[in-house]
Parts: sequence; structure tokens; C-alpha cells
Amino acid sequence: MTELTSAQPEQPTPEQEHTFHHYRGNLIPWYVRLIWLGFWIYTVYYVIRYMFPAMQIELVSPP
Repeated sequence: MTELTSAQPEQPTPEQEHTFHHYRGNLIPWYVRLIWLGFWIYTVYYVIRYMFPAMQIELVSPP
């Protein structure tokens, strides 16, 4: 019986294909940082403006 081998290309070693390995971490575009900054600023504003006064009313006289 003849042995069938699959036609798989040889895989290069990591040293041979090193030219395509450029790992970068935590590269966030400036506009995404700006969106997050705006989100957190609005969150602090919302908590101070709406949540704290509502919590005081709800804790003193619950519905």
C-alpha cells in the first residue's frame, strides 16, 4: 500500500519570517482617548449633578 502525504508547504522558522513580526502594544489613537476623556468627564458631571441629589432624597424618604 502506498503512503499518501498531504501537500503542506514547509513552515519557515520564526527567525526566517522575523521581518513580518512587529508587535506593538497599547497604541490607542488620540481621538479614542479624547472620547474616553469626554465620557469620564460626563460621568463625573452626571454623578454630581443628578445622582447624589436623587440618592439623598431616596434615602431620606423612600417611595
